[in-house]
Amino acid sequence: MGNLARKLQQEQQKEMVQPQKQKKARKFKLALSPGEKILSVAFCAALCFGAVQILSNQAAIYDTNKSIQVTASQIQDQKKVNNDLEMQVEELSTYERILAKAKELGLNLNENNVKVVQ
Repeated sequence: MGNLARKLQQEQQKEMVQPQKQKKARKFKLALSPGEKILSVAFCAALCFGAVQILSNQAAIYDTNKSIQVTASQIQDQKKVNNDLEMQVEELSTYERILAKAKELGLNLNENNVKVVQ
């Protein structure tokens, strides 16, 4: 039985030793040096600044394109008005209309006084 007692004693010693062997769980702490912190803050600031610049440039481009389109539509409208006025000028400057207006105002056509210019 001596052998059995030794085995029990060894098992008890192992049970006592095992709790002592357990290591504490290490928490990994991300340690950044002050230089790394400064670089990361500078990088984030540069990234934010770049994003704001891109957005402001896009907004300016959008406004410019909008004003270009508005101006182009105004030009088209003015061309339409000009064409309509040219049509009116052609209609009002016909020979028959001018002759009728002259007779209405009391002017007479004297063919001896008419000179043909070529």
